[in-house]
Amino acid sequence: MSYSNGIGDWKQVLTPVAPTSASQTQQVAERQKTAAGQNAAGVKADEAKLSPAGELIANALSGSDVRTAKVEALQKAIAEGSYNVSSSDVAGKIMDSLLK
Repeated sequence: MSYSNGIGDWKQVLTPVAPTSASQTQQVAERQKTAAGQNAAGVKADEAKLSPAGELIANALSGSDVRTAKVEALQKAIAEGSYNVSSSDVAGKIMDSLLK
């Protein structure tokens, strides 16, 4: 099969990939077991550490933007029927959203 890679008239020919045989799959599995055994035997694995700035960013991204105390208070007020919103506030928000 061939296709154009979009650079002039250059064409690249692709050969079909033959499916792996069961023996090849077993060989890969054995290599992975051997590699896992070496790591358990004391070979040091790769390790990555974040800088202090990276840690701050990671912590900020893992946190939630939801203010749970405020959400719980609003849910309680709605459930009790004591949550009131003025109609002028609702109308104002509707108008703001329509004008944007």
